[in-house]
Amino acid sequence: MTHSICLLSTACFSYSVMLSDANAKLISIPTALLDTFHATLELFNATAIASNQYGRRGAEEEGAYRRRGCCRNCSALDTDIKEIGMSCAYHLSNHPEKFDVTVIEAANYCGGQAFSIPLDKQKHGASWLNQGVQGGSYIFHHTMTMFARQGYAANPVKLQVSFGKGDRFWTNVYPTKLLERHQSEVKRFYRMLSFLRWFELIFALLPIKYLMKLFWFSYEFANTVALPMVALFLGTGNYTPDVPTIILERLCTSPTYGMWYPADKESIASNMPPMIVFPNFSNFYEDWHKDLVKRGVNIRLSTEVTQILSRDKNGVVVKTIKRTPMPDNHNPTSAWATEDPVMNADADAEETTEHYDEIVICCLADTAKRLLGRTASLRERQVLGSAKFSDDITITHHDSSYMRKHYENFFNPSQAVNSLSGVDHSSRVKFARDNFRPMYYIKPYDADLTKLEMCFDCTNYQAQFPPEVDFDNHVFQTIYLNKQRDGHLWTDDEIDESKIIRKDWWHQLCHSWTHYAFVVPWMWLLQGRRHTRFASSWTMINAHEVAVMSGIAAAVDLGAQYPEDLERDGFALLSFRLYYLLIYGRWYRRKVKKEDRMGEGHEWASGLYGSVYKGPGVIEKEREMWREERAKDE
Repeated sequence: MTHSICLLSTACFSYSVMLSDANAKLISIPTALLDTFHATLELFNATAIASNQYGRRGAEEEGAYRRRGCCRNCSALDTDIKEIGMSCAYHLSNHPEKFDVTVIEAANYCGGQAFSIPLDKQKHGASWLNQGVQGGSYIFHHTMTMFARQGYAANPVKLQVSFGKGDRFWTNVYPTKLLERHQSEVKRFYRMLSFLRWFELIFALLPIKYLMKLFWFSYEFANTVALPMVALFLGTGNYTPDVPTIILERLCTSPTYGMWYPADKESIASNMPPMIVFPNFSNFYEDWHKDLVKRGVNIRLSTEVTQILSRDKNGVVVKTIKRTPMPDNHNPTSAWATEDPVMNADADAEETTEHYDEIVICCLADTAKRLLGRTASLRERQVLGSAKFSDDITITHHDSSYMRKHYENFFNPSQAVNSLSGVDHSSRVKFARDNFRPMYYIKPYDADLTKLEMCFDCTNYQAQFPPEVDFDNHVFQTIYLNKQRDGHLWTDDEIDESKIIRKDWWHQLCHSWTHYAFVVPWMWLLQGRRHTRFASSWTMINAHEVAVMSGIAAAVDLGAQYPEDLERDGFALLSFRLYYLLIYGRWYRRKVKKEDRMGEGHEWASGLYGSVYKGPGVIEKEREMWREERAKDE
């Protein structure tokens, strides 16, 4: 007998939302919880980089799976049918004899925050731009495998950054006067990393702002050198001072996901991390959508879950409404979403009651708490309520004057130095003269260096753009962080309105130390209780790969099979096992027999500890997307 599974996904207009998964079972406490947390962090690159800002504004996305008649019932609630809910639905659909899957999505498209927008190709050199989610790391084995299953591939890129401006400017491409001025602190920082590596269990959850004071770093060094290194990490933004020390330490010392590994004695970061940039997300998710429909998944767009009425031995009862589709498919926040009291869309929509056996909640923690309402247990209210979020805005524009005023976009000979502490760096300076093309920017505010602004040069970063585009035609995304607390520092009014392409609000997870003290370690206590599971990147760390794995983990916990090819990929399997252990309290046991472990997938893991993905879903040549687009036009 099949289990009916309903994915309820509520999308928001300017905020992208995550899948929320409800339905897991009570599990035993992991014996070495902090060690598991450390090991799990090793597996996820800090460089999903600010492109992974899962939020909620226009229309919240909710998804639920419904299944009846089997030994286990499974319903999943998805508040953002992007990689979380879709990966969960995909793996459940591999078992049509067990699951009857329905996806309910409040937006009128699949993908959540991961979508593409059109551009003027004659002006900017490309006809589209990935919005919200742009790229990640070679450790994203599950993500790239999902690309390959739909016939898509990521492109490689070597990351260049530009932090600060003028006398407070530094980069990973060439040494600058700021690093020369703080050489004693750079060396102390290098020694500190070795110390932290040995005693990380003691310092793991210590906020970075206290770490900087503990080791006597100056105000300028802490906020113009150290904090930007971490702020780049998944867009931790203005909560970077509260990020736990272990994230900073692992970014510099981890050989697998460390963006700045190995740390440099003279310039802290002198490597250009190998990254990947994602394909056209609107096309990818539309093809994935069609594939799921062919597999028998019922996808209901422009439908929103408004509340969960009950969760008991009879299953889960939810209320839904039908949303009014918008022309651009990004439905605004409904009147039923109390998080945004201003929006009042579909206030007169009629609620209908639906029953499911299990529910997987794949939305943000605060949305999940609101949906659970009176059915939420004390532990659910405490854990979900401990997650912190801020409201940020991304302005996509081509105002090169703004960029010239606030950032270092080109090689600056007045700031370059040829040596640091007597060590020659002239080769790096020579390279930078013709090859400095920053992709990620951070600008600490002069009025308060602990607060910052982030920006991307999408033309330099995304692979569909030509390698040479006039700077005045580059496309940028400037991110202004934490409106409620820091909005008075914003300079968004300086961007020429005529050059703004799009504005998007995000409800962004704050990677505060409290998240790893009061949320992540206790998720296992919520999973599977009262027919409810939670799947989303906020369950651990805000990375695209975590989002994909969280959806797979929910499906596996409901009775689906972990893919055999990924099980043969040693690094992918280890990543999944550690996530499943930390968030569900269970150790996933291999299903592939020993004699079959040399089949498809075993060669995908390469590099140190198998962390570098070399399977389908990624290519070796940079800007291959641009070449493919050019070939189509010829």
